[in-house]
Amino acid sequence: MKLSGSAKMIRIHFGEDDRWHGKPLHEAIVEEARRRDLAGATVYRGIEGYGASSRIHRKHLLTSSDLPVMVCIIDEESKIQQFLPVLEKMVYEGLIAISDVEVIRYTHREHASRGDDAAHA
Repeated sequence: MKLSGSAKMIRIHFGEDDRWHGKPLHEAIVEEARRRDLAGATVYRGIEGYGASSRIHRKHLLTSSDLPVMVCIIDEESKIQQFLPVLEKMVYEGLIAISDVEVIRYTHREHASRGDDAAHA
């Protein structure tokens, strides 16, 4: 897959306790994004945060308290737009935001090493 130039980034914010069909929501989103051949997805776990409820979520001494999670996905606009209705069904509580990004480089290590080999030849 080739991705360069203008693209869209979607960020989905929710709590780590959120689930989709019995599975952690972040796992379900990443698996669905991969199934739909989106360029890539990364899950971030926050150490503290709050959202629409204004309730602060943070780790307590022995237990977590629904720590914030963000899934970030980047791909061309048409694929992101096609994925939005799926996300809207999956994310019951949270925030979905889209922004413009400029892709500078998107490559697989195998391709990068070929370039390195050529430079050393």
